Amino acid sequence: MNYVRRTARISLAHARRQAAGPVSGGLVLAFGFVALGLAGCGDDVQAGSAEDEFQRIINVEVLPLELESFQEQIRLTGTAQANRDVTVSAEEGGVVREILVEKGTVVEEGQPLIRIDSSILQSQVAEAEARAELARETWERRRQLFEVDGVGSELAYLEARYQAEQATAGLASLTERLERTVVRAPIGGILESREVEVGTMVSAGTPVLRIVEIDPVKVVGGVPERFSADLALGAPVSVTFDVLGDGPLLGEVHYVGATVSPGNRTFQTEMLFPNPDRVIKPEMVARVEILRRDLQDVVVVPQEAVVRIEDGFVAFVATSEGGEEIAEVRRLVLGPSQRNRIVVEEGLEPGDRLIVVGQGQVANGDRIQVVGTRGSDR
Repeated sequence: MNYVRRTARISLAHARRQAAGPVSGGLVLAFGFVALGLAGCGDDVQAGSAEDEFQRIINVEVLPLELESFQEQIRLTGTAQANRDVTVSAEEGGVVREILVEKGTVVEEGQPLIRIDSSILQSQVAEAEARAELARETWERRRQLFEVDGVGSELAYLEARYQAEQATAGLASLTERLERTVVRAPIGGILESREVEVGTMVSAGTPVLRIVEIDPVKVVGGVPERFSADLALGAPVSVTFDVLGDGPLLGEVHYVGATVSPGNRTFQTEMLFPNPDRVIKPEMVARVEILRRDLQDVVVVPQEAVVRIEDGFVAFVATSEGGEEIAEVRRLVLGPSQRNRIVVEEGLEPGDRLIVVGQGQVANGDRIQVVGTRGSDR
């Protein structure tokens, strides 16, 4: 073809050079044949291009669709917190005489942790015991005389009785204060910190220890307010701590906040998980997935198979027409999505062969060739 065109250009140039003189019949005849040959080649090129365009076949891969289940998750970031975090304060004043447990120790509820000087209270208790014993003996004698022998006045009888009761109550109060000079663990957990040393002077209300309970551990996260109608107590939840590298922990929602934070428009939710080895530490970051909806018997497709257009979304399916494979466009109504999978509410049916590779190159009615069939992406 290029040779013919070059020959035509050469012949035209030669004709122009001979324009001033007589032109031979042989030259005119040669020029005519060249021109006719060029015109004929041009028609062949156009016809060939049209033929090639009509015969264009696009290779695609398809995914046979079937009904399946789909779980929509609420995904958020949470932080681990101690289930209980208690600051223990002294209940009696005095000098710290003995520290019984070191930091980091696992303690049980009621276990002694610190002893405060109790010498003064011990003396007061001894004195109160003596007064209480005297009052009790006096009351017994007054009661014997008044009730049995009829001796004495009723007023003296009542005074002896009330003095005995008062002395007994005073003794009980001092005994309780003496018990409180030993600081005990109000909960079981880990002794996280200690604020005093032996010899420190404390008064009632002075913080001395901190105990945290991390078995079970609590995971707290903020849920966007748009999910407020979908979240309830007992909803299944999965939590993953990337720093631990273990599989997800399965549990359920333990608490749902009643108010929305005006700062980030979320409401708080809490989940409890066993932590027997105490490897989950407070303030660790967790990936939280809470089940929002569990759909059954729906059409689910990969998101990359969905093509966005100006006024919505479409997908292409492979259909047979006249013994040929043809791409057919379908307009879609989409539902929830999760992890590159999306529910198609309208537009696709079980049994359709969805084009999942090559969908960006085809148009409605294009001839296609199915070169691969993908398994279900469940």
